[in-house]
Amino acid sequence: MCGRFVISDTAPDLVRMFDVDTVGEGLPPANWNVRPTDPIPVVIESKKEGPVVRRLEAARWSLVPSFSRELKLKYPTFNARAEGLAKSASFRASLEGKRAIVPADGYYEWHTVDKRKTPYFIHDPDGPLAFAGLYSWWRDRTKADDDPERWVLTATILTTDASGDLARIHDRVPVTLPREFWDTWLDPDTKGDQSLADAAVAAARGVAGRLDFHEVAPLGDNGPELIEPVPPSEEL
Repeated sequence: MCGRFVISDTAPDLVRMFDVDTVGEGLPPANWNVRPTDPIPVVIESKKEGPVVRRLEAARWSLVPSFSRELKLKYPTFNARAEGLAKSASFRASLEGKRAIVPADGYYEWHTVDKRKTPYFIHDPDGPLAFAGLYSWWRDRTKADDDPERWVLTATILTTDASGDLARIHDRVPVTLPREFWDTWLDPDTKGDQSLADAAVAAARGVAGRLDFHEVAPLGDNGPELIEPVPPSEEL
């Protein structure tokens, strides 16, 4: 799973990295301890009557399907299991046409032995990560049609089974897309189905194989010191 991650790149950095056409309002500042429901930057593509536009927007990290009456759900949706997307009432519509990339420096995972949890920071030594995500626009029915806050952009991060060294930390990992798959995943003209989700998982295996990790101190409030390595407390 991916329950905490880091994103420190600025909007101009992300615009260059993902060839973004337009930048939305309210993008969050750098965050070394992103929690579910926090605002996060997401890259999406939309198409109305003109050409496809790639956008950088702020989203609430926990997808809320459009049919929900409430913004706060009774079940967690900050992650979505890639292998069951096409059958999920919460995620199926987003898989079909509302796919996103969630940029990250890396993410945290906890290795549990008995009741002891040891945090690790997992990252790519070669640069930032691009998590496969989904998004949904949720309508707040308590607000008037002319209220700019009536629509809330929400997002989730796909996960899959861990393999290799990462499986020694946790049995799930985020689906991390290679650059050559970004356009395919974002393309709004492609109707997404389970085969597309499976292709994203397959493409992500190459990225997962080069990820590195190190033990960190128990997470505090926020700041770049959270990802600093500490002497390992035990052998994985």
